[in-house]
Formats: sequence, C-alpha cells, structure tokens
Amino acid sequence: MIGSTVHLARNLRAGFVLAREGALSLVDPSALPPSARVALRVARLIERRDVGDGAARLSTALTRLGPSYVKFGQFLATRPDIVGVAAARDLERLQDRMPPFPRAEAVRMVELALGRPLDAMFLDFGEPVAAASIAQVHKARVRTPEGEEIVAVKVMRPGVREGFARDLQAMRAAARLFERVVPDAKRLKPQEIVEALARSVAVEMDLRLEAAAVSELAENTRDDPDFRVPKPEWDLTARDVLTTTWIDGIRLNDIAAIEAAGIDRVALARTVIQSFLRHAIRDGYFHADMHPGNLFVDDLGRLVAVDFGIMGRLGMKERRFLAEILLGFIRRDYLRVAQVHFEAGYVPPHHSVEDFAQAIRAIGEPIHDRRADEISMAKLLTLLFEITALFDMATRIELVMLQKTMVVVEGVARNLDPKLDMWGTSEPVVRTWIERNLGPLGRVEEAGRGLWTLGGVLANLPDLALRAERILRQLEDSTSKGFELRPSSVHAIGRAEARGHRWGNIALWVIAALLAVLAFH
Repeated sequence: MIGSTVHLARNLRAGFVLAREGALSLVDPSALPPSARVALRVARLIERRDVGDGAARLSTALTRLGPSYVKFGQFLATRPDIVGVAAARDLERLQDRMPPFPRAEAVRMVELALGRPLDAMFLDFGEPVAAASIAQVHKARVRTPEGEEIVAVKVMRPGVREGFARDLQAMRAAARLFERVVPDAKRLKPQEIVEALARSVAVEMDLRLEAAAVSELAENTRDDPDFRVPKPEWDLTARDVLTTTWIDGIRLNDIAAIEAAGIDRVALARTVIQSFLRHAIRDGYFHADMHPGNLFVDDLGRLVAVDFGIMGRLGMKERRFLAEILLGFIRRDYLRVAQVHFEAGYVPPHHSVEDFAQAIRAIGEPIHDRRADEISMAKLLTLLFEITALFDMATRIELVMLQKTMVVVEGVARNLDPKLDMWGTSEPVVRTWIERNLGPLGRVEEAGRGLWTLGGVLANLPDLALRAERILRQLEDSTSKGFELRPSSVHAIGRAEARGHRWGNIALWVIAALLAVLAFH
C-alpha cells in the first residue's frame, strides 16, 4: 500500500509537470473513455499560457522531470505509433545532457570500480569532456608496451541506478493504470514498452556490456575498410567504468572541417548508408544511436562510431524481411513485399495478400516518379508501418528501432550529400545479402541447420515421450475429477476485479482533483 502511494505521488508530480508544460495537448481525447476525458480537461486547466506550440512541449516537460524521463523520451522517439509522428520527431532532438559531476567524485568511482589507485592506472586523468544522465567521459593517458596512449574513460554517475529504479517502478504503475482505463491501450503495449526501457537502461548501466558491444561490432566489421570502432581496454573496464581508445576525428555534422580536410563528402555519405545496412542486414547487429555526435571521420576518411549504449539486434527472419522489402520496392514488386509480411507472420492471415499489395503500391508508385535524390527510404518505411497498422500488424519494437535509426542515418548522409541516391546506394548491399543467403548456397546452409536441429530433436525423443506420457496421465486424472472452483475462489476473483476497476477510477479522480487544487494556488 505504501509503495502504491509513493508511485501515485511520483506519477502525480509527473502528470503535473506534463500538464503545466502543455504536453497533454498532444493527447487525443477521442481515444479515451469518458472519465479519462474529464480528467484530461481538468488537467489542462493548469497549462501555462506561454508554452510554445507543437510537440516541443513534451521534450520540455521530460527535461524538467529529470534523467529517467529524458531517457524515456528518447526511447519513445522510436515509437511514433504511440506518441505520434510530430512528437517522435521532436523527441529525437531531446538532448541527454547533464551538468558534469566533480572530477574528484569520478576518481573515487574509478578507484572503487577497478580496485587500484588512480596513479597506478593512468598517467593523466583530465576533467570531464562530456556528461549525460547515466555517465560522463574523461580524457586520460595510459602507459602501453609501445609507449603512451590517449584513452576515453566513461564513468557512471553516482546514485544513478537508485534514481532510475525508483522512476521505473512509478512508470510501471502508470503503465498498468493506463492499460486499465484506456480500452485500446493494450495494443500499444505500454507495460512492454516500460520493460523494454528497463532492459535498455540496465544494459547501459553495466559498462562491461557496452565494452562487449564495442567488441562484437569490431569483430563483425574487421574486414570493412571504410568503418572502424574504438578498442575497449578490458583491464581498465568494470561495471561502472569503460575505457576505450580515444577517437581523433571530425564530427560528421562539421561540414566545413570535412571539406577543409579534403575528405570526399559524397563517398562518405555512401559509406554511412552502406555501413548501417551491412550491420543491420549482414550482421544483424547495429548501432541504434547513430546521430552526428556519435559519428566521426578519421584522417584516412574512415567512418568511426562511438557510444554503444543503445544497440539493435535483428534475427534472420527480420533481416530477410528488411532485405526483401527494400529489394521489392527497388524492383516495384509489391506483391512480393506483401507476401514477405505474411510469410513472416507480421500480418494476420485473415487479410488478403492482394489487398495488402494494393496498399503497398500506393506507397511505392509515387516514389518512382521522383528523382533518386528526392526519395527517402526512411520516410517510405515510416509510411509502410502506418499502412501495416490498418492490416492489424503487431508492433515490432526491433523493426521500429531499425526504422527510426534509418531516419537518423539518412539525415546524416543527406547532410553530407543532398543529392544522395538512397536506392542506388542501398541496392548493392541488399542484393549481395539476398544472393548469398537466399540463393542456392544459402538454401544449402539453411537445410544443413535444419538437419542439425532435427538431429537434436530426434536425440531428445525418448525424454519427450516420457514427458508427454506424464502430461497425458495428469490430464486424464483431471478430466475424471473435473475442474471446479470453490465458491470462496470465485468471490475472491470478483473482489479483485472490482478492486482493480475501483482503484483505477479513484486514481483518475485524485489526479484531477489535485491538479485542480494546484491550478488555483
């Protein structure tokens, strides 16, 4: 009960800030039940009159609420199906920047995490050069067998785990309430979204996992001549500290510096797109935060990525789905694009493949009447996901993350080369993967994997048979006795249901009443 009260208080504060900054103006009242509409109207009474127009209100409110909500906002930027396209675009600009904590505190964290005095590990340890909600980065020097090396040391912010844990519990409570009072909320999977955020933050808060992400991406791209990542220093890495080689390069949004260095902007734009597609389609593992601040070009013209806290992973089914969709649009084979959706199980089988292909044609045909540099692959995928919603396609978080990353990557590439032909740039990567994995050699390898799996199943048949026999006996015993619920159980279930609905309505009216009181003070 105390925990529920605390969560309610935290969510009341969040609701007040959202209402005060005008973020609730983005909520569509027609999607809410009558009681929630009344609460929304009352909450908007406290809206500041000088708030700006548009979705910027949401990012302002989340910034005021603190680091956990900034992270939540960045995560929601990958879900335009929930917050709307305008809000998602605004949230993409939400900056995860915080004032740095003192160097002395960072030194204490490093020594505690690595179990050694700072002087025994580093020749020099500078002031913070960048600070975010979870960690900050220091420039340092270490001694190596070859001499000295400059490194980047990422240090976890003190107390950040406790703060995120508190806010995540409040978000879980809010998601449960949202599902209870909004009939269509379950389709949007709010509880699943909060849990996905919790997993993402948990990964970001263990810097050993980020080091592993750097290592895996480096292994995947070791033969790519135009892309590289920093190298983790494992002996100077722990849960709260990550040390990697320092990257000297030019940020990709510094066009003047890129031109002054004599780097080919057109070739670099192609590298950005092709590297991202290789990582996503070829490797199934991609950097999901490829904004210009995380991308550099080195003195050899190679693309360099940093900050691997947010990564995306695609299984073979998703990779085939993406590759065949892109190739289908390139070849104007809309029926094949539709069939891929059905084969992947993303669109329910009661829909017509031909009707779905017709809807996809409405997206694809207009792009073929435009110049190559006018066609946006990211926009096309956005429209595709909007169409699929009409055909009851369930939200696939990994695909939406991929699509949103593609939006950012395409923006970076077009900033380098405004006349970039996205389709011509993408086609070699997509075609090569399809020929390799869906051609004769790929079919043979897939058959081999299937035989290996079948062999494992056959080896386990005796054990499976024994389990099946036990389950059948239990079912026979249950059937002979019959299934029944005692009257006390039936009453308990009824009381629980009534209590759930009652608390949902009470919470809504408490929020509305408190907001109304605050409005007149």
